Amino acid sequence: MLFHVRMDVKIPYDLPHEQVAEILAREKAYSQELQRSGKWRHIWRLAGEYANFSVFEVQDNAELHEILSGLPLFPFMQIAVTPLLRHPSSIREDDR
Repeated sequence: MLFHVRMDVKIPYDLPHEQVAEILAREKAYSQELQRSGKWRHIWRLAGEYANFSVFEVQDNAELHEILSGLPLFPFMQIAVTPLLRHPSSIREDDR
């Protein structure tokens, strides 16, 4: 299943810099591992915001929830999920 996910990040200003740096390093490693596996198909930064639009390809809602809740930045995120379905007019055969 494909999912469009918007992630807005709101890190508290009073969180120690060292802790923020460590969380961001773990976040980068985790997200890049998921991208290499093919589960995190696309990620785009939103200009002027600490947010992204992403597309995930996973088995089901439960797998997506597990992935998202495993993000090191998860406690500092507001997340909106939209399930995607291939449009009948799409010419791309790899869209599922």
